[in-house]
Amino acid sequence: MSATEEPALYASREPIFPKRVKGSFRSFKWVILIVTLGIYYITPWIRWDRGPELPGQAVLMDLANRRFFFFWIEIWPHEFYFVAGLLIMAGLGLFLFTSALGRVWCGYACPQTVWTDLFILVERWIEGDRNAQIRLFRQGWDARKARLRATKWIVWILIALATGGAWVFYFADAPTLLQNLVTGQAASVAYITIGILTATTFVFGGLMREQVCIYACPWPRIQAAMMDEDTITVAYRDWRGEPRGRHRKAHDDAGDTETLGDCIDCNACVNVCPMGIDIRDGQQLECITCALCIDACDEVMAKIGKPRGLIDYIALTDEMNEREGNPKVPIWKHIFRVRTIMYTVLWAAIGIGLVVALFVRPDLSVTVAPVRNPVFVTMSDGTIRNTYDVRLRNKHGEDRVFEVTLASDAPLVLTAEGEEGGEILVPADSTMLQRIYIMAGPETAAAADSVTDVTLWVEDTVSGERVYKRTVFNGRAASNTAGN
Repeated sequence: MSATEEPALYASREPIFPKRVKGSFRSFKWVILIVTLGIYYITPWIRWDRGPELPGQAVLMDLANRRFFFFWIEIWPHEFYFVAGLLIMAGLGLFLFTSALGRVWCGYACPQTVWTDLFILVERWIEGDRNAQIRLFRQGWDARKARLRATKWIVWILIALATGGAWVFYFADAPTLLQNLVTGQAASVAYITIGILTATTFVFGGLMREQVCIYACPWPRIQAAMMDEDTITVAYRDWRGEPRGRHRKAHDDAGDTETLGDCIDCNACVNVCPMGIDIRDGQQLECITCALCIDACDEVMAKIGKPRGLIDYIALTDEMNEREGNPKVPIWKHIFRVRTIMYTVLWAAIGIGLVVALFVRPDLSVTVAPVRNPVFVTMSDGTIRNTYDVRLRNKHGEDRVFEVTLASDAPLVLTAEGEEGGEILVPADSTMLQRIYIMAGPETAAAADSVTDVTLWVEDTVSGERVYKRTVFNGRAASNTAGN
């Protein structure tokens, strides 16, 4: 590249064939993969009895009725702050873990990482480990290569199809939707969604892989702001490993014997890396801190009789201390510091607030909206009547009768449209808009005044729960005020 030539912003993908590795971090990643994929695929099929009027799915995003069900919790449209709070908690949690342990989300629980791990596992089962895959990649096409590639792609497509299908099951009753999908009776949007998710899962997990992390994901470029010198991340102890070499001793140009470091330059750490990088080159944007290089290096160190930890989870302060021969800082001091404590406090405060709000929210909700056109109506006998739209929300799984009454210093009369008195039957788990009339006699002060304060009380006749809303009654003088 010439001095004036700008570096390329994108490089074509070079195939990476990670080698199989065993170790504690690899085992932990398998556990994370099984648990997260199990939750994703199984959750839509968990049943939950909410009565005959509500869906029997434990976790359901009911977009048609604008509600979200999570086991015993039901979130209504006006309670979107619960969803917003959970999103804020997720963001703070990501900041917390990144500040303490680097990109552990990327290395262990990110969907791109989890599905890529699954696709790589299928690839190894069908094509063999790293060396066999490289040979297959380099050889020309023949019947065996076509068979192996076709088998791998078919399995990938089935996994991708299950992934896209599982997603749409969260938005409708899973058994019913599955039957409709198989018989061709499902809505077109369901087939389109499954098709898009199947294609993206196949391409991202099977073909693009590390390029999604490098070019499409913004987090590698943001996470540096969350880290400092006490953040624990995967690093190579070059002060212990260098100079590297395959023999324990080497000769320099003058013929003197030079003692080499612990690194024998076996490239085991490079061969197992799913991102295709060399951790010995220092911190890199591509590194997702999956720690597979730690497992590979520890295995080699055990074979040659050297201490483990040449590649390890360490902090920048650990490097400075070890170079100077100072005692290593305990891991808890890296994790519990001002930044992480601040994130933890904020995260916990929001979580506690959501839990409190969840348990104190009423099962009865009311909104009152005065009808302003006209402000009031004068009846034939001179009575002044105001109209109000009252929205009653019944969150119970059964029909409930709500009684609406008013409290005011003035002698006002309340009636409900289409109902006798103020008793209103609201269907189970639904919202009902009821028109209410409040009237003042022609000779009363409320009829003559501009506004009179009014309080509307709504009582659940079964549970006895009561809520109120304050509003005003407009008299004849209100027309003069409105005109001015």
